[in-house]
Amino acid sequence: MIFGSLFYSCKKNSSNSGGTTPPPPVKSNQHNSLATQHGDNHRTGWNSTESELNTTNVNTGKFGLILSLPVDDQVYSQPLVVGNLQVSGQTHNVLFIATVNNSVYAFDGDDGKLLWNNNFTVSGMRVVQNTDMTGACGGSYADFSGHIGIVGTPVIDTVNKFIYFVARSTSQDGQTYLQQLHKVNIITGQDDIPPVTITASYPGTGDGSQNLVINFNPQKQNQRAALTLSNGNVIITWSSHCDWGPYHGWVIGYDAAGLNRQFVFNATPNDENGGIWESGQGLSVDDQGNLYIATGNGSIFYGGGDGTDYGESAVKLVVNGNSISVGSFFTPYNALFLNQNDLDFGSLGSLLIPHSNYFFTGAKDGSLFLLDKDNMGGYDSTANHVYQELNLGNPDANEHCQAAYFESANAGFVTLWSENDPLRVYPFVNNKLGNPVKSTIAGPVGQNGAMLSISSNGQNEGIIWATHAVAPGDAEHTVSNGILRAINAKNITQELWNSNLSPSDQLGKYAKFATPTIVNGHVYVATFSNKVQVYGLK
Repeated sequence: MIFGSLFYSCKKNSSNSGGTTPPPPVKSNQHNSLATQHGDNHRTGWNSTESELNTTNVNTGKFGLILSLPVDDQVYSQPLVVGNLQVSGQTHNVLFIATVNNSVYAFDGDDGKLLWNNNFTVSGMRVVQNTDMTGACGGSYADFSGHIGIVGTPVIDTVNKFIYFVARSTSQDGQTYLQQLHKVNIITGQDDIPPVTITASYPGTGDGSQNLVINFNPQKQNQRAALTLSNGNVIITWSSHCDWGPYHGWVIGYDAAGLNRQFVFNATPNDENGGIWESGQGLSVDDQGNLYIATGNGSIFYGGGDGTDYGESAVKLVVNGNSISVGSFFTPYNALFLNQNDLDFGSLGSLLIPHSNYFFTGAKDGSLFLLDKDNMGGYDSTANHVYQELNLGNPDANEHCQAAYFESANAGFVTLWSENDPLRVYPFVNNKLGNPVKSTIAGPVGQNGAMLSISSNGQNEGIIWATHAVAPGDAEHTVSNGILRAINAKNITQELWNSNLSPSDQLGKYAKFATPTIVNGHVYVATFSNKVQVYGLK
């Protein structure tokens, strides 16, 4: 498999050193940016402009841990990078890190110097934490092990130089909850305008409705998936904390300039649930600005059975100014079974396959769907009317993971590494997914799959990068040790390097659903060890 070329492309300031340096870091001669989760709004996870890291120098002799950057808490979001940015009169490749303590850090991405950091907890309040989710998982909520501040991956406007994210705060007694959208200057670390407290209402009779209205609940709505920047709007989605209701799947758009709310969509206004989680991945956006989401549970109406509700579904949303509407959808025929057996749709992140008309996603039962994005298939209680359907054939592969995509001169490839299942690469030829090539490399177990990114230099051979928990660790409800792997994309049975080959390269605690970032000759990996690990050429 050979790659083709496609990449879409504060209160306190400090100049103290950002971390320890094992071997001296190598300054990059690249100045590229990776400003949104998985690199682009198709969510491919593919950087085809990486000219420094390749299959000949990613090995134990030349490649390893070069920086360890301390932060104040766990990192759930993907690290982001803006290349060639001037901060305090000097030019840097700037690395941005957000923590669950509501803190944002800007480091020099090459040498680790701390450029600024700021905390965005509301004054007089505290950060939301897992013990505030008193009804989640029967009162023993462990999907988070501590704070729940900034969780969803931010998004950066590299032209106007702003970073957008949602921070969560609560009163000291845990009675009042706020979620706030921030627009922060990436040069100074300060809010450009006051943050906007997120509120919304939607007509409906569903779970939690009052007087025929569903109101956004800032305590129960989990802002886990990445934010999206599209056509001048910042778009945010929500799911739940361990299906603690009432909750719904929300999509809310704000204009990027003034943070004025532009549109609101509720996936299940006359039903319940419908969370948009997608293993932390952001929603997908096509070249026309249409949005694509995958929703989870729902229990009454399936596939818009009442014309308004889309639990357990893939949905195309058409944005027209301040309005948003459903353009197409697909709901599996066995949606009721999926909901009743915790095998819900939307565990696998959304992927729009470039240069095509197809949307790829899946469900916890191991099913995979390639959908015509403009005619997804609707709902039929007896059969699925989709473009192509596959299955992993493994009841233990529940697709808590994110797919990634790359191309050669003649074909595209969809990569997937579910828990309890091998790394798979599906060729995409003549608008169809073919039989997968499977790797023999040991992968993730338990209930958390691998997070994948791919790097290449144009059509040259590339590298699949994966992070996952180390067996026997199960990252679903425990903080587990992690590993970073580099695998030859041309021969996926060949592992080039991993972080456990040398004690000096070890990753630390795995950050679940936080994708590794490969850009400018470096690999940036979030951890739950209160640090970001930086790998590169020694």
